[in-house]
Amino acid sequence: MTDSKRRKGLTVASALLGGVLVLSACSGGDDSPKGGGDSTSQAKVDEAAAEKTSEAQIKITPKDGSDNASINNGAKVTVSEGSLTDVTMKTTAGTAVEGEISADKKSWKPSGQLERATTYKITATAEDSEGRAAHENASFTTVSPDNSFIGNFTPEDGSTVGVGMPVSINFDKAITNKADVQKGITVSASSGQEVVGHWFSPNRLDFRPEEYWQGGSTVTLKLNLDGVEGASGVYGVQQKTVSFKIGRNQVSIVDAKTKTMKVTQDGKTVKTIPISAGSPENKTYQGEMVISEKFKETRMNGATVGFTDDDGKGEYDIKDVPHAMRLSTSGTFIHGNYWGDDSIFGSVNTSHGCVGLNDTKGANDPNTEAAWFYNNSIVGDVVDVRNTGDKTIAPDNGLNGWNMDWATWKAGSAA
Repeated sequence: MTDSKRRKGLTVASALLGGVLVLSACSGGDDSPKGGGDSTSQAKVDEAAAEKTSEAQIKITPKDGSDNASINNGAKVTVSEGSLTDVTMKTTAGTAVEGEISADKKSWKPSGQLERATTYKITATAEDSEGRAAHENASFTTVSPDNSFIGNFTPEDGSTVGVGMPVSINFDKAITNKADVQKGITVSASSGQEVVGHWFSPNRLDFRPEEYWQGGSTVTLKLNLDGVEGASGVYGVQQKTVSFKIGRNQVSIVDAKTKTMKVTQDGKTVKTIPISAGSPENKTYQGEMVISEKFKETRMNGATVGFTDDDGKGEYDIKDVPHAMRLSTSGTFIHGNYWGDDSIFGSVNTSHGCVGLNDTKGANDPNTEAAWFYNNSIVGDVVDVRNTGDKTIAPDNGLNGWNMDWATWKAGSAA
């Protein structure tokens, strides 16, 4: 081997050896820190981050992504280990929802009822005792009309009604979980009378006491139906309290045989009025009927209640019937009659099933019997019709549940 070749081989060997040494050095020896400098730095970073994290814990209900949320009590923000500093709530369309942070800054809720079938987004900020901020966001969708039910009730809040007025609730969807829904409804009277509910159908629930309400008493209806499942996947949304006052006790007794009506107040007759009830061919229903509507003038067309001629037209069509008060859903009224001769009142029954009182056209004469009765009657007064020869009116035909005995009424309760 030449000298030059030997030197070249030594150079290669030295390079290889140097590479081994370098590699060995990179792998670390017994005296090396084994990367301890890096882990210590990371620990310090983690510790610093922890020191900067707020201890405030924000909770938003309903949880993010929820649907079928309540429109009454669904939205709420609370915080522990801190105080709320800012909460905003908006619809997806950008409409802001008013709300208020509580005095102790621990909670927030909307000021009013939310809309159904609407998606809302809540953004909340809170600070802990060190002033460190925490943030939370959530969005949810309220219950849709298809997945909720409402009960339309009568009488109205703050009204004064007669002693026969039941609390009648008509639901916009059929109720199958009747017991749960009825438990969410309470009706009480200041008189202390027992009040019981009766289901006429999956859509109608009425409440009444055994006897007429006591005059001068107050009746309170509480609807706590928010979140109550009325049928599979269908929930209540109402949460409200209403009350109404019972006026004087007025019951009017119509006797189709004597063709008179005795108007009584607190059991005493205050006026006797001649009437004309349904003819022998068109008898008036018998029974205790409750005035549900009052019209100074209204139209009555026989075709709407089944009285038609051979051409299918109504046997009568009077466009200005005066002083009319509804007694049934099917079309029974007690009303003024200006087209009949004065001699029929008190002497002959001529109507198609209504109870007629002498009146004048235009409903402007306050001196007629019909005007007096109209002006002295209120919704909820009872008209007790007797001796017509016809059947007793169905309890659910109007607000006429008084035509059902108490035991049967109570048997229709689901609570």
